[in-house]
Amino acid sequence: MCFAVKLASIVLIAAIAGILSGGSAAYLIGMQAPSEEELIKEFYAVENAVHVSPHGLRKMMDKGDDSYVLVDLRSAEEYEAEHIISAINIPAYKDKDHSDYGAVDRIVGEFSKLPKDKDVIVYCYSIPCMTGRKIGMMLAEHGIYVKHLNIGWNEWRHAWTSWNHEHEWDATDVMDYISSGSEPGIPKAKSTSTACPIDSSLGC
Repeated sequence: MCFAVKLASIVLIAAIAGILSGGSAAYLIGMQAPSEEELIKEFYAVENAVHVSPHGLRKMMDKGDDSYVLVDLRSAEEYEAEHIISAINIPAYKDKDHSDYGAVDRIVGEFSKLPKDKDVIVYCYSIPCMTGRKIGMMLAEHGIYVKHLNIGWNEWRHAWTSWNHEHEWDATDVMDYISSGSEPGIPKAKSTSTACPIDSSLGC
């Protein structure tokens, strides 16, 4: 009788160990690092979800498309001096030299008032500028999701030929896409626009 009890105990322990080891193996398999191909796929999915082509934006302006809200994150003084036409200002800077990232309630509050049925696109100073990314993360943590213009103010205003196609250099004028003052400004529709001729979902 004693031998039978011991045998049953051994069998039970072995069964439990088998279940646990199997569960651990399954857990470890589930925790395996994603493959290189999966990482590449995820990278491009994120890029396409977040970034907005400046060509695509210029096309919307030329067509009179108002399905977006463009937000300039620079200081109010910089915005009023010059900004991309149609952009409103929700400053992440107190002035041109000092950020205001700590004003979370103000920034989140202003973004929360924007239309829910339009894409919200933010831009800051330049391509490597982190302001748009920091504000984007701040907003995402509060359930607000914005897109990011692929270039910044410096490239739009001062490096027009760096991102427009060469054949467009003489056919377009950057000043048609710049406004000054406290108002956003209204883009002029252009029936002859050459911006982003791709009409598929891939865009430009």
